[in-house]
Amino acid sequence: MKDFLIELGIHKVNAGTSTGQEFFHKGAAPKLISHTPADGSKIAEVHETSRDEFDAVVDRSVEAFQTWRMMPAPKRGEIVRQIGEELRKYKEPLGKLVSYRR
Repeated sequence: MKDFLIELGIHKVNAGTSTGQEFFHKGAAPKLISHTPADGSKIAEVHETSRDEFDAVVDRSVEAFQTWRMMPAPKRGEIVRQIGEELRKYKEPLGKLVSYRR
């Protein structure tokens, strides 16, 4: 597996459902295979999301929104800024992912 995939936390088999803090996957869930469009080679596998997992993520997102909407705008802006900083830390490996070739 390529180093940049490992740096991004991408494994050979990955959970397909997340709340952003928690990942879900049932061991028996079917998997999707992600291929690079450059040559069709396999990048990784991702567990499909079950209906129950989808519903759990939607429920948690509704709960999170209730907290988020009550937060003052400057604090929300600070959180968005921090997300941007975190993405910038991974600028190089993310660039390699979107232009991945074997």
